[in-house]
Amino acid sequence: MSERSFLRWIRSRIGRRGGRIEIDSGDDAASVRVGGERVLFKTDSVIDGVHFDARTARPEEIGHKALARCLSDIAAMAGVPAFAVVAMMVPRRSGEAYLRRIYRGMERTARSFRTAVVGGDFASHPGKLAISVALLGETEGLQPVLRSGARPGDAVAVTGPLGGSILGKHLRFRPRVREARELHRRIGLHSMIDVSDGLAVDLGHLCEESGVGAVVYERRIPVSAAARRLARRDGRTPLEHALGDGEDYELLFTLPAGKAGALERSGLGRVIGEVVRGRGMRLQRTDGSRQALPPAGWEHVTNQPG
Repeated sequence: MSERSFLRWIRSRIGRRGGRIEIDSGDDAASVRVGGERVLFKTDSVIDGVHFDARTARPEEIGHKALARCLSDIAAMAGVPAFAVVAMMVPRRSGEAYLRRIYRGMERTARSFRTAVVGGDFASHPGKLAISVALLGETEGLQPVLRSGARPGDAVAVTGPLGGSILGKHLRFRPRVREARELHRRIGLHSMIDVSDGLAVDLGHLCEESGVGAVVYERRIPVSAAARRLARRDGRTPLEHALGDGEDYELLFTLPAGKAGALERSGLGRVIGEVVRGRGMRLQRTDGSRQALPPAGWEHVTNQPG
């Protein structure tokens, strides 16, 4: 079973609930009313061998990534992170000095985003290191940006270069919290998602939730220097890396086409395509031809029978 099909099954069971649940499943974070206040709520995990390699990653980088993944999801809603709780499942052989370094990395990142770690859980087990973070965020006067708001005619844009994150960015990225707030204030974004699974996959999520299609311009995609270096090693093209590598944690968003110029002048993002009617995604090559763009990238799968 794929991650996407399992999540669809869950959503079919819970449906769309109202009342104090304002934004339900299907977005980067939930939005609920607590004591009359709107609260953004997100949880995420990192696991040794899946999201990092404990043999090569610095402990401080692991701590940073554990928290920063949630921070990036709050950014994708144009929210402001506030409070976190952390659950650590550590191998029994772990030394205290190593664990302290993980926490210091997390603490440093929390401090830089004015977020307080207010509690959590700690357990040892015979398996690998895994860390789960639950994060509360605030909206501070801005409406959350959803995945479902893209409209035909919108411009599609990203905040930064893509691809090759395995060479280091996936452990050292900076969540685009400030940029998301600034973009939403200046431009009034229609939809947004963070690029965690890959540009093609995450654009597919955005299109699916909005009921639209998209065209992406090859010449406009910002390919990172890391993607070019990786391409020289593995034979894949830099473009393939930019479209499918994932874990860039840049923001992918849509905005009114009339604001595209203002976006480019702001230096906060780059237009890479447009939203179109219908379904499906297309890649417009540099020669003007178009081809189907499948939502290829990272997806968790299981081979266990259902």
